[in-house]
Amino acid sequence: MHTDTHFTSLTSPAVTMGTRMEVAQLESRMNAEDYRKLQNLFLVSASRSLSRIQFIDLAWSSVGHGSEEEYGFLFDSKECIDWGGLCSFLLMELSNKLKNSKTVSAPCWKPPRTLTCPHRDPVQKVLYLQSSGQYLTVSKGGNVGLRDAEDMSLLHTHRLQNSTVAPKDLWVTDVVLLQNVDKIAVAFTSKEVCFYDFVCEKTFSCKCKLQGLNFTPWCLDYWVDPCNPDQAVLTIGDIGGRVSALYFTSAQLFLFERFSLRTDSDSADIILWDDLAKVRYLGSLEAFVSCSIAPQSSIVIGWREKESTSLRITSYSTKDGVWDVDFHIGLGLLATAGVDHHVLLWNPYVTSEPACALGGHTSPVIAVCFLQTKQQLLSYSQDKVLCLWDVSSQLCTHRLAGVFPNIQGDTHPFLFLNEERQHLVLSFNSLLLLLESKREEKKTSSHERPVTCVLYNSRFRQVVSSDSASSVIFWLTDTGQKVKQFHRCHGDAEISTMALDVTQTRLFTAGADGEVKVWDFNGRCLHRMNAGLGRAVRLSQVLLLKRSILVMGWERKLTVFRLHSFLQSTVEPCEWKGGLQHRGAVLCAAFQPPQTLVTGSYHGEIIVWNSSTEKALRKLRPHDEGEDCKKQQGATFNDSSCKHIQTVVSVIIIRRAADLVSCGGSGTVRLWSTQHARLVGQFTAHEGDLGSIVIAVSPCGEYLTTADREGTVKIWDVKYYCLTPGEGVNKELPKLLSSFHPHLDHVTHLEMCLHGDKLLLLSASSDCSLALSYLPGETVGFFGQVNKCTQVQRLGLRNTTCKCVIKKNTDNNTINNNPANSSVKIQNTLINSVENSWGCKVILQHNTLEYSAHQCCA
Repeated sequence: MHTDTHFTSLTSPAVTMGTRMEVAQLESRMNAEDYRKLQNLFLVSASRSLSRIQFIDLAWSSVGHGSEEEYGFLFDSKECIDWGGLCSFLLMELSNKLKNSKTVSAPCWKPPRTLTCPHRDPVQKVLYLQSSGQYLTVSKGGNVGLRDAEDMSLLHTHRLQNSTVAPKDLWVTDVVLLQNVDKIAVAFTSKEVCFYDFVCEKTFSCKCKLQGLNFTPWCLDYWVDPCNPDQAVLTIGDIGGRVSALYFTSAQLFLFERFSLRTDSDSADIILWDDLAKVRYLGSLEAFVSCSIAPQSSIVIGWREKESTSLRITSYSTKDGVWDVDFHIGLGLLATAGVDHHVLLWNPYVTSEPACALGGHTSPVIAVCFLQTKQQLLSYSQDKVLCLWDVSSQLCTHRLAGVFPNIQGDTHPFLFLNEERQHLVLSFNSLLLLLESKREEKKTSSHERPVTCVLYNSRFRQVVSSDSASSVIFWLTDTGQKVKQFHRCHGDAEISTMALDVTQTRLFTAGADGEVKVWDFNGRCLHRMNAGLGRAVRLSQVLLLKRSILVMGWERKLTVFRLHSFLQSTVEPCEWKGGLQHRGAVLCAAFQPPQTLVTGSYHGEIIVWNSSTEKALRKLRPHDEGEDCKKQQGATFNDSSCKHIQTVVSVIIIRRAADLVSCGGSGTVRLWSTQHARLVGQFTAHEGDLGSIVIAVSPCGEYLTTADREGTVKIWDVKYYCLTPGEGVNKELPKLLSSFHPHLDHVTHLEMCLHGDKLLLLSASSDCSLALSYLPGETVGFFGQVNKCTQVQRLGLRNTTCKCVIKKNTDNNTINNNPANSSVKIQNTLINSVENSWGCKVILQHNTLEYSAHQCCA
């Protein structure tokens, strides 16, 4: 709500913003030739260094584009700078930008499903058959099950046959999929590896055997050259501590007519483990990797040398050994599951120490698995805890416990991850547990972190938004383009809310550090308001009155700043004359000139004040809130259990008989008459236990918008709702105009604004998006979305199409695009616009339309 507070040019010294202002940052628009010009400036200088003024003047004139202000941002805080210092500064800025832009997406799991196998012996392996779209499970006793990948239903069962041993003595130790030849290789305790054809799923006939092994094969691995499916390597690790490899050069034609079994005796004598756990062949490294629970040889890598039959051996030692190992091809890192409760990441070429250690498990880690399409890692420990790690930040982003079956006996579960289908299968003896993550919906991210607040600046016709990473972004309303960005306005503290002064030239940002900062639109911090008195407190609202500013969110009393205190850069709060009136923390407030102030609190009180005298006039409470709470809470009704229902999180004053709208934690919207101090209407806008909702009212007072924690937005027609309040409370629903779902997560803030002659709705969300909707409820697009061809009529903003120099033919209303030799028909209603990231755009200027090089309308 706009009030009468006016900030003129104050005498306090401006505090230059200690963060970067991004005006389509200069360094991202410069090419290699521009950087050579900058380098030459330092080479021709006698001292090889330049002062700030020299650098800005010379760089601006030499490069030929950009502004002097932008070149100033390329200069750090030193008095002088040389070429090396400039390069270091730019690299540091880029590193920080990449670090801050990392958004880690944790999976949203569906309820776990337990899949019971038709046999009682433990499941040894789960494989995914890409050709048929089925899962294949093999148990210790040789029982095979085929499952449908869509619903995991059991399609077929079979028992593997091995003529060497009796069925009752059959013991499978490991299985691998030979995907390029439609076979599986199965290792048995009978010291042989059998190859079964699964194309004919009813027989699983054994095509060939590998016999005569000295020791029982314990673990298998199969690698296929992605560029040449005929090239493949089968790796076998046995209980004797040997690793053998079979190299196939014509695998798709025949497996064993031509093959070479390569046993390097020298290497085999060195590669000995007490208890071999797993083997892998890494094609990108041309090396064999194996792990064991022996501390001194936890990981051993055998590197293939060119023109040599021997392997170069390197080994890694850990405290208590390793149960499992995996490799990320893109990152080039090995991950190990440690018996000492740690997950270690290794550079394969560095054996002295791990690259980093991921600590978070409280029992031995028994399985690790990289997500190859992301920089993430899954780990599972013996105490049935699953962790998801972000490799770049080395943080655990998701922890899952308490959902896995409590199976008696010594189980050693394994993980099988199908990234394509987003399935994670874990084995627990004869049980399989399926964890399926919900598929990510493609959504434009306006911010890199959750958006916390959005405002409309009518003076500049721009939208201002903030996020939890302490960034503020300015957007063009007509196009959705980013104009500029302020980084780290409150350091690492989240910006919880914002406000504009009446002149629309000063921006107030409130951070979780307990400070409110006043900015101009050039990125300078003019004042720091010490609202939290040095404490890191969360501020919920900043409200500008005629001669003062109110800040609230953490205390029962209002924190007030008088305008006469803004003579210094740091402003301290003054005393609120009204004292303590609320029983809980004050969360929200609204102001109606000339002197009506309304505040709402965590405990549900709404108090009407005289803003001039700062005295409380009356308190508002719904007479039946206790009954409503009893209905929802049952016999366990008490004051603390109803706090979330009573909490008032937003109040808005409107000009009518029912002149106050409030909402809280129960999804209920209430309308009040402040003059008669009573409730006149209420309705439940959002059903279910969705927590608090947010609301906004249109400037004309005809439309009410509500939004919840699931991303649902509803538009209500309240033009005639409680227009003439009766004796009781009106509990009928107003007319619902539309209900839509523009966001995937919690809607954090709503703003309704009049842009030209269009009534628009701005919605901010925790899903990092900022949406623009056209009342009564059609989403136009998202700020920052990638340019794409869109129908002009669908934009709602009819003054939007594309930008490039083209001529308008006024006779047939056709735009002739000479470079592309094509034309686009448009409506007669085209007016001033700019390049549009909603879709396309047109500027009409003296019968000439300018349009961009993007051929999105061709």
